[in-house]
Amino acid sequence: MKFTKMHGLGNDYIYFNCLETPLNHPEELAVRLSRPHVGVGADGIILIRPSETGDFRMDMYNADGSRGEMCGNGIRCVGKYVYDKGLTKKVQLTIETLAGLKTLFLSVEQGRVDQVTVDMGEPVLEPEKIPVAAAGTRFLSQPVTVEDTIYLVTCVSMGNPHAVTFLSDIAGLPLERIGPKFERHPLFPCRTNTEFVHIEDRETLSMRVWERGSGETRACGTGACAAVVAGVL
Repeated sequence: MKFTKMHGLGNDYIYFNCLETPLNHPEELAVRLSRPHVGVGADGIILIRPSETGDFRMDMYNADGSRGEMCGNGIRCVGKYVYDKGLTKKVQLTIETLAGLKTLFLSVEQGRVDQVTVDMGEPVLEPEKIPVAAAGTRFLSQPVTVEDTIYLVTCVSMGNPHAVTFLSDIAGLPLERIGPKFERHPLFPCRTNTEFVHIEDRETLSMRVWERGSGETRACGTGACAAVVAGVL
């Protein structure tokens, strides 16, 4: 079995070229390979497949085997993979995802991709579409109780669900304990990614993220976008 390990800002995935040969049981494989020490170790696996609507299709599976609709860092690595492997010569690509078509812009230096920019699309704010089990047109700075602590939460979809809360301290946050409780809170029928954000200044945010199905990760592209949207709101 051939694979490529890649990361975007430390958000790491195991990539499989499935353009000609399908990969069987990707859910089980994601669980087995994502384990540190006894597997390859990753936040999940990503399959690169043919697409009828875009240049390529990205199928993402989290470390627990669940499907992910979209991954900002993961899709950037897809762009580098297909260009550097000679699968395309385009520097503007459309990638099919469960969250729709996403456009990538590749910066190429000496025949290799050194940077990828993604058009992440417009954020979705309606609770029903995120989804959040709440009425109204937005879920903005609403109180959510986790472990007897009230957090003010703003919910956004960037093709996948996010709950963002702004805190004065995130370094000492017991994320391994409270992250799963946010992820599986009854408010979120499809579970959620959660961003714990500290405002450094009006142009800088610090963020820790608990990703649905993968736990704490070193970065999250859709989460970074969701944090900015919540900050603007």
